Amino acid sequence: MSKPLDQLRRCSVAVDVGSARTRVHIKDAGLLVDEPSVVAVNTFSGALMAVGTSAERMDGRTPGHIRVVRPVSNGTVVDIEMAQRMLRALVGSSVRRAWRRRGAMQRAAVTIPHNADPLARSAAIETLTGVGAKQVELVDTPTAAGVGCGLPVEQPEATMILVCGATTTQIAVLSLGAIVSATTVPMGGDTIHHAVVQHLRNHHELILPSQAVRPLHLALTGAGEGQTTEVWGRDVATGTARTVCINPDDVRAAIQAPLIGLSDAIRSVLHNCPPDLVADLADRGMVLAGGSALLPGLDERLRAGTGMPVHIADQPSLSAVNGLAAMVEGQVMPLNVDVH
Repeated sequence: MSKPLDQLRRCSVAVDVGSARTRVHIKDAGLLVDEPSVVAVNTFSGALMAVGTSAERMDGRTPGHIRVVRPVSNGTVVDIEMAQRMLRALVGSSVRRAWRRRGAMQRAAVTIPHNADPLARSAAIETLTGVGAKQVELVDTPTAAGVGCGLPVEQPEATMILVCGATTTQIAVLSLGAIVSATTVPMGGDTIHHAVVQHLRNHHELILPSQAVRPLHLALTGAGEGQTTEVWGRDVATGTARTVCINPDDVRAAIQAPLIGLSDAIRSVLHNCPPDLVADLADRGMVLAGGSALLPGLDERLRAGTGMPVHIADQPSLSAVNGLAAMVEGQVMPLNVDVH
């Protein structure tokens, strides 16, 4: 069901709850929350030990009685109670006071994946109502991100956006303020990370700590051809620390499969579009949004795989919340957005 933009302009809170980060924009106050979507909880008492950045630093380093929880997966709330506790802790008392001013929390807008099922929509609504919202408007993430990137999504011409998240990438072609063709592929920043980690385990019998993977991400760019990268980790057999020299070509080969799947999905979306809209995209190309849009070399590989121009949005990680905030603040021309 499509609702007019006026419904969103009545909202005073814009929330982007993602698998990697949670962001909250308050009308007339700006972006007040931008933290990892992570909670650390004491399994004995049930008490929260940390949220956001503090909880993320605990991941992989906690004793048995402390569990690190990620209540959002694939852009969908999978643990409503923990997501509510996370939001309450992240916004803090100062933001809650801003919510209460002029009944700010009467209406809230939140992003959801374009293909969210009724259960996922209900989870998003219940999460926001659990922290004080009286009414919740749902906006699909590609439309919000398109607005946040400054794309003319309300015009009768095609714009293509890829919202590259931690675990999924949403591909959508927009026209007249609505999605014409879209799909979601299970490929994101975490996918690349896990492919590199698995390669090192299988071929070098080395388990890498998370921070040791980052130098290998530079292998995506194709820079430093013929050079090796030294990484350290824990030996699978002995459990002791050791270093190995990695050929960047091997890393690029390890991540080839998910990137090929992404290119195939882009072609599938284009195949389902009217020819006139595909013609619009021939010169305009696609825009990458989302935190994983900044993966080194991703734009180059998509350009080579699809033959289309590829652009990275300004502040890609903030595209969705900025677009939703623009709708809430009344900065968008009247159009019908796909609100459920």
